[in-house]
This record gives sequence, structure tokens and C-alpha cells, in this order.
Amino acid sequence: MSIASDMLRGNTDMIVLAHLLHRESYGYQINKHIQEKSGGRFELKEATLYGAFRRLEEAGCVSFYWGDEQTGARRRYYRITTAGRETFAQSVGEWREAIDLIEKLIDQKEEEKENGR
Repeated sequence: MSIASDMLRGNTDMIVLAHLLHRESYGYQINKHIQEKSGGRFELKEATLYGAFRRLEEAGCVSFYWGDEQTGARRRYYRITTAGRETFAQSVGEWREAIDLIEKLIDQKEEEKENGR
């Protein structure tokens, strides 16, 4: 079964923050991690990923610094801020509430029980 990309894309910021909770990183590395963790079923478009970085930076959720050129190309590394950790925790709570609500709305067994079937 394929995961609906639209459902995941609406949560790009939360997915990026989840990665940054564990380590500072740059765009390509984050996207590679997302692909690996999803078993290749999800990949962010470059524009989507960098749009998320821009939103998160403007909201004070991430900061960046330029990496060392000794490892090759100079990369922009992102790190999560305290505000980013708070935003992530809030987003996860909202996500869990949404999952609970959707499950209630689509639960056919509950509907059948209410209708006496």
C-alpha cells in the first residue's frame, strides 16, 4: 500500500524537526534519512524541503550555520532551537489528536454497533 504523499507533505515541518531533534544536519542528509526510514516510499522534493527550512527559520524553530569546506561542498547545517522543540512537541500532540479523531470518524465497527448491526 502506498502512503498518500499529501498526508505526509502537510507534516513536513514536523518530520524535519523530528530529524533535527537527534542531530544537526543538512538538506540532502535529511532527505536521505527520510527515504531510508520510509523504506523508499516517501521523498521530499527539494523545493518542499527548503520551503520547510525557510518557514522553520522564520518561526525561530531552527537556526543554521555553514559547514566546513574540508568535507567537500560548503553545506548549510540546521539545528533545532528551544522554540523548535516546543513546536515539535505541540505538533506531535496535534497529530495524535487528529489520528484519534480520524479513526473514530472512519471506524465502521463502531457505526455498525450504533446502528444495531
